[in-house]
This record gives sequence, C-alpha cells and structure tokens, in this order.
Amino acid sequence: MIRARDVVKEYEDGDGARVRVLDDMSLDVEDGDFVAVVGPSGSGKSTLLHLLGGLDIHYRGDVEVGGVKLSGLGDQALARFRNSHVGFVFQSFHLIPNLSALENVLLPSHFGAGTGDARKRAEALLERVGLKEKKDRAPVRLSGGERQRVAIARALFGGPRLLLCDEPTGNLDAATGAGVIRLFQELHQEGLTVLAVTHEDRMSAAARRVLRLKEGRLVEESSPSAPVASQGAP
Repeated sequence: MIRARDVVKEYEDGDGARVRVLDDMSLDVEDGDFVAVVGPSGSGKSTLLHLLGGLDIHYRGDVEVGGVKLSGLGDQALARFRNSHVGFVFQSFHLIPNLSALENVLLPSHFGAGTGDARKRAEALLERVGLKEKKDRAPVRLSGGERQRVAIARALFGGPRLLLCDEPTGNLDAATGAGVIRLFQELHQEGLTVLAVTHEDRMSAAARRVLRLKEGRLVEESSPSAPVASQGAP
C-alpha cells in the first residue's frame, strides 16, 4: 500500500537555517495493515502524513501509495489521487459548523468522490459509525466522540483504500477515545489500511505495528496488538 524511499523533507526556520525533519526516511506498509507512528510533538509525524496523503509535494525521494507514484504529480492528479485512494481524519475534526452530520459526510460528493446515490451512501456510513439517528444534528449538538465519528464517515465516503489519521483521539477523553479506537480496529479488520500518527499509548496499543519517528527516520518498535479495554461508548 505504501512504499517510501530515501525521503528528505526540510523547512526553513525563522533565522533562515534549513531544518531537516525527515532524513532519508523509508517506509513500507502492507495492504490491510494497521500502523501507528509515534514520537514527541515536533518530530515530524504530521509532516510524514501530509507527504503520504499528497498534501505536500516539496520533498526529495520517492513516495508511492496504492500503486500511484506521488513524486512529480500535478495538482489535478494529486486531487484525483486523494479523492479515490485516501481518507483523512484529523484531531480537530474539521466539520463545517452550519451543516448537519449528514451534509458533512456528503461534502466529498461535491468533489467527485463516491458513486451511485450519494445521500444513501452517506446515511449508510453514518449508520456504520453508530450515528444513524443523529444525521440531522449540527456538530455543535454532538459530543466530541460523535463529531470524530462523523469525520471518519466523511473520510470513508470516497471508498478509500487507506485511512490517514493525525492524532485522532487527541481531543477525546479516555472512554470516548476507546470507542473511536475500537472503530478503527473494526475498519482494519474489514480490510482497510490504517496509518495513525499519535503520541498516545492507547492509540499505538491498538495498532498491529508501531514505528517511532526518531531523528528523521522510522524505527520499528514492538507490536503490542493488544485489545483496547472495554469502556463506555462515546
């Protein structure tokens, strides 16, 4: 699913010096895997996610996702790649406040993602994440866990093969976060490839593989594959 080789990503700091965030980094993720990338804030985890999702093209090296080589693709080709291959889940949900849960899930349909009856597909996805009865509620009327589930349903709308998650439980309490993590585990068991960057043990404990981003490179850690403790639903 993911093959990255010799990736170098640099930024210019406020003093004009070049800061290397990713340093000849390589990564392989098999189709259907569940991988957590851990490391402290500022280690480059979100930067890595942006490269893999085609959101950042300013790097050296090769990145291939789902058989598509991202290096050198233009804006339109990258947009098509994102719509058809990748779903994104963020810490801050990024829901549109004046739209209902259903309308938020339907947003990708305006950019060509999804086929068939878009509304039925969105409703089915909300049912899949346990929010069928709350499809008409605005985000402000949903809990944090429910908003993240809406965001996950939206990420799944285009039928992606890969789900990229940036600190997806960072804004959730323990019980709510556990419910969201169980949902990621279920999606993984159904065949979806999941890659989550996180600084939280509860998220990395749910993954099949754990990689640590250290000094710009990924180092394999022990793979806990531990079940998430049963807690109250969000």
